[in-house]
Amino acid sequence: MNYFKKILRFAAPYRKYGFLNIFFNILYALFSALSFAALIPMLDALFKPEQKVTVKPVYEGISGLKDYLQQYVNYRVTEYSGDDEMKGLVLVIGLVLVLFLLKNVFNYLAMYFITFLRNGVLKDIRNRMYEKIVDLPISYFSEKRKGDVIARITSDVLEIQHSFLSILELIVREPLTILFTILIMFGISAKLTIFVFVFIPVAGIIISRIGKSLKRKSDKVQKEQGEFLSIVEETLGGLRVVKAFNAESKFIKIFKNSTNRFFRFSNSLLNRQNLASPTGEFLGILVIGVLLWFGGKMVLVEKTLDPSSFIAYMGLAYNILTPAKAISKASYGVRKGNAAAERVLEILESKNPIGNGKNAVDKTDFNRDIAISDVSFKYEDDYVLENFNLEVKKGHTVALVGQSGSGKSTIANLVTRFYDVNEGEISIDGTNIKDITKKSLRGLMGLVTQDSILFNDTVKNNIGLGKENATEDEIIAAAKVANAHDFIMELPEGYNTNIGDGGNKLSGGQKQRLSIARAVLKNPPIMILDEATSALDTESERLVQDALEKMMQNRTSIVIAHRLSTIQNADSIAVLNKGKIVEQGTHEELMKSKKGYKKLVEMQTLG
Repeated sequence: MNYFKKILRFAAPYRKYGFLNIFFNILYALFSALSFAALIPMLDALFKPEQKVTVKPVYEGISGLKDYLQQYVNYRVTEYSGDDEMKGLVLVIGLVLVLFLLKNVFNYLAMYFITFLRNGVLKDIRNRMYEKIVDLPISYFSEKRKGDVIARITSDVLEIQHSFLSILELIVREPLTILFTILIMFGISAKLTIFVFVFIPVAGIIISRIGKSLKRKSDKVQKEQGEFLSIVEETLGGLRVVKAFNAESKFIKIFKNSTNRFFRFSNSLLNRQNLASPTGEFLGILVIGVLLWFGGKMVLVEKTLDPSSFIAYMGLAYNILTPAKAISKASYGVRKGNAAAERVLEILESKNPIGNGKNAVDKTDFNRDIAISDVSFKYEDDYVLENFNLEVKKGHTVALVGQSGSGKSTIANLVTRFYDVNEGEISIDGTNIKDITKKSLRGLMGLVTQDSILFNDTVKNNIGLGKENATEDEIIAAAKVANAHDFIMELPEGYNTNIGDGGNKLSGGQKQRLSIARAVLKNPPIMILDEATSALDTESERLVQDALEKMMQNRTSIVIAHRLSTIQNADSIAVLNKGKIVEQGTHEELMKSKKGYKKLVEMQTLG
């Protein structure tokens, strides 16, 4: 229940629907009980036509309320029917039908209004989760499997929605139905009703014992669902590799192992859950049997209860079974939903360590330099950078080169604040980037990575991501700078062509030029290029390199380079080794020094 208290806050905007649901549930519960009580005068009209009430009864206090109401209805029936018995019977049948109709109308209205609350809560939780997923740092998702996150935002949230309905029934509708029914049963026979109170706690104890392990079993099911969704996501992402290495059977085996575990966990959970209904029904029928024996004795032997009242009483007793079963099911739903709520809230309540400082400022211009001062950083246990220092002056291009794992891409991650430094600081124009709002900091920067990250949308919308409400002319101008306009115009629908999932309808060079066009459209003062040409063939590299050079004109650039031929015109080249700068200078200066940089250039030239 602790988790549901936290989930309840999402219902606040829809509380009017909740109140309307409660109101109509009260009416439903009341008319549910009255519809059975109304059977008594109908049965009297059938079985005791000789006992007509011709004198209007007098109300003599609460103690005689039951007899007064029964006699009053009989009086009205007698008055209406006169000498025609069938007229009275039709009147009573009409009354019963109206009561049952109203009961079902109120039931529909209660369900109608709760639908808006349930689906509204579902929508708001999903929206909040998506906002949180987008807001959380990249490091968070290096520890979580994507499939597990997808499972939480889909099936877990849906489970909460179903449980939400159950808990509202648990609180309002079914208990009130039981309460009103028991009040009328007490009115008919207090002695007989005591038997119901013997049944309820016994049933409650048995049902609660069945449900104790449900949360644990449900948690296993939901975790396993996240597991096989992750396998599907990874398989789709790496399908070429799976096929190229004939690894289909291996992945099929992994997936089948996961679905077999899901099969076992689901069977265990559902079998335990399904036990609630037959157990509750059998216990209900058991008490009905006891009531038939005890009540039959009162009618036939003791003559303390009339047959009409007894038949109606049995209907009321059976009327308790449905809400009692619903309560037991709802309690299972709550246990199951509790496990789902725990998984959803784990994401919603995750703290983002990379936040805006208390007095963070919006920085809209870049005037002087980027300074990386005594920075040390580690992803896990080992430091990737130690006491690292670098200055990038406005208008200059600084290239970072070195072997894989030397810390080049880490610098790009730190400057953009995808990660925060462990020690030291990074500043722009003398202001620590932690004191600049994340949005304005990233607004100053354009990023082109080795992996061209594109979306399943049109060319126009992929480039337009760089600037909100960009005009078509601006998008075309950016594409021309990126040497992308010509190939875009050759596509079936030009700029309105859908490029497929991850841009898989395009070649590597085409995807990279769209990424560059997106960065050009943003038009930031600082550009970060993370091995932007390393995955391309020679012709594509030439086109992309030309586009990059156009883009970097009059901009400050940090270029992480794999192919050294692409950065010979840089103002400064820093050679990294194990997180430290071992050489720094222009291309000519470093070639003359005949140290590590010269060896790297010669190795690539020979290669």
